[in-house]
Amino acid sequence: MTTLAMVVLPLLALTTPDALTPELTQDTVRTAGSNEPNSAGNAVPNQVRTIVLDAGHGGKDPGTHGRYAKEKTINLALILQLGRKIKNKHPDVRVIYTRSTDHFVDLYERGAIANRSRADLFISIHCNASPSSNRVYGTETYTLGLHRTQSNLDVARRENAVILQEKNYQQTYKGFNPNSPLATIMLANYQNAFMASSINFAEKVERSFRQNAERKSNGVKQAGFIVLWKTTMPSVLIESGYLTNPAEEDYLRSDDGQEAISEAIFKAFERYKQEIETD
Repeated sequence: MTTLAMVVLPLLALTTPDALTPELTQDTVRTAGSNEPNSAGNAVPNQVRTIVLDAGHGGKDPGTHGRYAKEKTINLALILQLGRKIKNKHPDVRVIYTRSTDHFVDLYERGAIANRSRADLFISIHCNASPSSNRVYGTETYTLGLHRTQSNLDVARRENAVILQEKNYQQTYKGFNPNSPLATIMLANYQNAFMASSINFAEKVERSFRQNAERKSNGVKQAGFIVLWKTTMPSVLIESGYLTNPAEEDYLRSDDGQEAISEAIFKAFERYKQEIETD
């Protein structure tokens, strides 16, 4: 029992967010022209004024790969297309990228950018991989939470392993080991105040993939992703397809495929924005 306590206590420290204050709740709204949050009891409507777009991996971290494509390249192309669509149709929305070129950004910094910008939505785009079969395909959108299956855990481990390329990651993440099942489970147990809104947006993304891009949707899932850990706004991680599937890799590399995927996410964003701003 003593040994188990010594293992768990440092991990509990990891799951205590220092960026989330009591005032920043799921019902927080922002006044137009102000950066200060207001209670939901005010008559000021919810607004999506700032969105942070995160292209997963980058620079020295290529992510997963197919026969030809590197994940970091696909992620960046999709995120830039999505950002252009939002800015063109909604010039009042401020679009911020965690990276707009091929360079490496620490995982903790991606969420920190969103928090510093007081973003109303955080979207991280990735590509998936299936080591066991090149026939697996489809999209899936994650929120932070408990991974219900081994495959969810494997995806979280693979994405979280990026921290091994960061300097002083042991200090930055308080001893978090991405290869430890216990550590990942403890991380996933942190349920942030924006879970319901995150799931709401994730469901819209997956529905849009089915309806607007005619893609196979593997649904909305939960797992312990460091990139979503301390974000103080609705946040999702989108797996846009499997680069280990040759047909899906060709699709994600193509102009038509990237247009369809980014357009589907954009339509989900519009539905989400309209819904919360009219509540």
